[in-house]
Amino acid sequence: MRIETLFVTGTGNINEDFLITEGNLFGVFDGATSLTPATYENGLTGGFLASNAAAKAFKQNDRPLFELAERANLRIRQAMIERNVNLDDRGCLWSTSAAVVRIRSDTLEWAQIGDCRIICIYTTGEYEFLCEGSNQDVETLCLWKDICRTTDAPIHEAMQNQLLKVRSGMNRDYGVFNGEPEALNFLHSGERQLAGICQLLLFTDGLLLPNPTPEQQPDFDEHVDIFRQNGLQELGDRIRTLEATDMDCRIYPRFKAHDDIAAIAVHV
Repeated sequence: MRIETLFVTGTGNINEDFLITEGNLFGVFDGATSLTPATYENGLTGGFLASNAAAKAFKQNDRPLFELAERANLRIRQAMIERNVNLDDRGCLWSTSAAVVRIRSDTLEWAQIGDCRIICIYTTGEYEFLCEGSNQDVETLCLWKDICRTTDAPIHEAMQNQLLKVRSGMNRDYGVFNGEPEALNFLHSGERQLAGICQLLLFTDGLLLPNPTPEQQPDFDEHVDIFRQNGLQELGDRIRTLEATDMDCRIYPRFKAHDDIAAIAVHV
């Protein structure tokens, strides 16, 4: 196997995403920025601590992926308890999405939760997602598209109530690892043959091409074409170039000018 990785910090002080390449195990984790200003040791955020705790649990690579997912979710809960996070306030909960694969000689085991994605690319040039990522942010971005030209406030101020509404839907409407046992109800997992697959692409949503029409399903043809022709770095550069033309997030509705990126390409 040949492995490419891309790990890029966005506009924040630290990268809240995380990635692992541990033997035959590969994973990306997208820590969600907390809705509170709380930080912890060395200025670390809840999103950073959630993605790192989950990744370290998977990195042990000693159980079926579903059991590692249970462990990851529990580790996040334990870490929050140790830091006296108010577990009854859903805006305070740390959370992370995840996409993980484990490759054996002729099979692929996978697990996914939240808006991280796994794409299988075939020798024929066709591609497919192992499962659809959650789309909990579509409503918020559509609302932002409607009002962004009528306010000088950034999205997190203008849409504060909407953001809290969406965050309150964790493990009710969509899934994330956040220490709640209900998270496992939203975990997608499975196993399949590797035959016909030439590349696997795992990525957090920072690797999505900016989309001016969030109300429409994104077309991933261009995304996959850029990756196949030029690799992960070129895809990341293309995204950053487009984002730089819209630093106020008004042409391409999104939450920050540059999001964190964690991505892994496995050439099998």
